[in-house]
Amino acid sequence: MTDFLSPAVSICRDLIKCPSVTPLEAGALATLEKILVDAGFSVERPVFTQEGTPDVENLFATIGSGKPHFVFAGHTDVVPVGDEAAWVHDPFGGEIENGFIYGRGTADMKGGVASFAAAALAYLKENEGKVPGTISFLITGDEEGPAINGTKKLLEWADERGIKFDACIVGEPTNPDYLGEAIKVGRRGSLSGTIVVNGVQGHVAYQHLAENPVPGMLKLLGALEAMELDKGNNRFQPSNYECTTVDVGNAANNIIPASVKARFNIRFNDMWSVATLQAHLTEVLNEAAPEGLEWSIEFAPDHSDSFLTHDEALINTLSASIEAVTGHKPSLSTGGGTSDARFIKNYCAVVEFGLVGQTMHKVNECVAVDDLDKLAEIYLKFLQDYFKSA
Repeated sequence: MTDFLSPAVSICRDLIKCPSVTPLEAGALATLEKILVDAGFSVERPVFTQEGTPDVENLFATIGSGKPHFVFAGHTDVVPVGDEAAWVHDPFGGEIENGFIYGRGTADMKGGVASFAAAALAYLKENEGKVPGTISFLITGDEEGPAINGTKKLLEWADERGIKFDACIVGEPTNPDYLGEAIKVGRRGSLSGTIVVNGVQGHVAYQHLAENPVPGMLKLLGALEAMELDKGNNRFQPSNYECTTVDVGNAANNIIPASVKARFNIRFNDMWSVATLQAHLTEVLNEAAPEGLEWSIEFAPDHSDSFLTHDEALINTLSASIEAVTGHKPSLSTGGGTSDARFIKNYCAVVEFGLVGQTMHKVNECVAVDDLDKLAEIYLKFLQDYFKSA
């Protein structure tokens, strides 16, 4: 165990010790609240609810006033630990070994939250508690869950109170291999759907009395698998379709199923919108469906369009801060999955930069202690230069 822990590592360990598996707060937001209140932040803890979903606690902290208003966004909820017996250390212990701190959420993304908190405290200390503008934290406990009662509603809550943001960094783990490798300046959109093909249930030995829906589903899925949505462009990689499950709910091997259900997800670039992609998929399936096939498609409501951030001041200031601390000039990436940036982009310019993501969601999730400190240094450098230039 390390005798002395830097602020970033100490805060990260304290957050890891809170078993905040979605949607549990488990003390993580309370821990962050105390740190920020002690530093002079005003903190509110709104709880949002919606029928059919768990209540979610959130945190909004702010210090200073006026413009520019910079906000750091992130989450303290984590995914389940999986097979706890496979962990070399307690997943909620925050143990440090050989230069790495272990625990669920170290990379995704309690480490990012801890580093920014340490940076904000250092910035306030060197400026005698004053900010030439506003610094805020927008932290949810619902990023790994349904994402209904978290950042989306927290942004609406802030907007209703007249709170306007100028720029945002989301502290998700954006680096594939080493700190300083990449900034996310955009994200592909996401569209999920469910296809159902109905038939007539019956005994496999009397197939003339039944109608098997599986061959029809295979034709539909084959058409989706064969389509090339696009070749990508200089901003985004090609759009990608994946079938994620096919299920007939059949417990017996001598029954022709009554129906078959398939689910899919598409990550798409800015050559499509949700509306144009839905129309295209419907057209492809209509053309592929055999005559008389009874089928339907339903698109999930939690879709999101792609986005690309064009705020050069935000991007250049962060890039320069990363290069100054790490010596690496980061690439500007739009790859990967979705994040809460998809909600934030409707309110202000947003980019993402955090730790190395190699172990996120894995057994033995961990990050280098040195990376936590360097990330805090990057965030501090960014705050210094962002408010200086503004």
